[in-house]
Amino acid sequence: MNEQNDQITLKELIERGKEWFFYLLSQWKILFLIVFIGSALGLTYSFIKKPIYTATLSFALEDEKSGGGLGGAIGLASSLGLDIGGGGGGSVFTGANLTELFKSRSMVEQTLLTPVLVGSETISLAEMYIRNERWRDKWNDKPKYKNIQFIPNTNRKYFTRVHDSILGVVYDDLSKNGLMVAQKDKKVSIISIDVVSTDELFAKYFSEALAKKVSDFYVDTKSKKSRMNMAILQRQTDSIRRELNGAITGVAAANDNTFNLNPALNVRRAPSVRRQVDVQANTAILTELVKQTELAKVTLRKETPLIQVIDRPILPLPKERFGKAKGIVLGGILAGMLAVLILIIRRILKEI
Repeated sequence: MNEQNDQITLKELIERGKEWFFYLLSQWKILFLIVFIGSALGLTYSFIKKPIYTATLSFALEDEKSGGGLGGAIGLASSLGLDIGGGGGGSVFTGANLTELFKSRSMVEQTLLTPVLVGSETISLAEMYIRNERWRDKWNDKPKYKNIQFIPNTNRKYFTRVHDSILGVVYDDLSKNGLMVAQKDKKVSIISIDVVSTDELFAKYFSEALAKKVSDFYVDTKSKKSRMNMAILQRQTDSIRRELNGAITGVAAANDNTFNLNPALNVRRAPSVRRQVDVQANTAILTELVKQTELAKVTLRKETPLIQVIDRPILPLPKERFGKAKGIVLGGILAGMLAVLILIIRRILKEI
């Protein structure tokens, strides 16, 4: 009995399916019209949609102190208030952590304020982005934004809340949709930067400027202690050299004052003797300081990481277009599915 009910249910299901099929077939004119309209809209979209350009830049990091590779980026931790001790090596800013530095808001915003030459005009990358997105056309009726400017190399502390808000929006868009940073292989210290944009020049300029900003920050932070040490030694060396020169002049002046002096009057010779002691002491100190300064220079050169750009983005950049055939097929399929759904819902509502 159950088997018979199952067969009847299956027959009903098949009949119901045929009924729906012939119903949709009877509405072929509507379906065809909607599919045609969808294909036309897809074709139109393919003309309107701007091509996407991708700028790729790759470079390698070499750090003698940490044995090469990304391990030397430990020095960046000091700039974030992390005291991890030690000299070289470490893993605070290696691998994925270092790639996140490229996508940090600080690095991206500093890059956006980099000057670039567009035509005959020098503007910031932030201004270039705003023009590409045609934001200023929307700001003409908004006094709050109308006079906002992003002048190249402007000090960040002079920005208003509106400036910060705009830069925040640009940063969010770039970090989520336009900027990809990755280490190609854990065994190879090569970092690749991909910048995606509808503007070919912006993609190229931004990738190069970002690499330079992060590289400068990395080098300055990594060698900061060595540079400070060398600067202190240099100031001490200059100070002792001035003291030595003064002592030499003092000896000469004292000798002039005691010229043809009666040998029995030794007290008059005391200033000259004291000056000679100063000369000897300062000479010994200066000799040691000069040695230490030269050693500090060697250490600084050794601790300064080498950043070598391997590949730069070269125009014309690779681009991805939304093809006409893709627009026609995709638009037709989506419109057809939507039309079928609408027809089914309409008939179900009529039957109710």
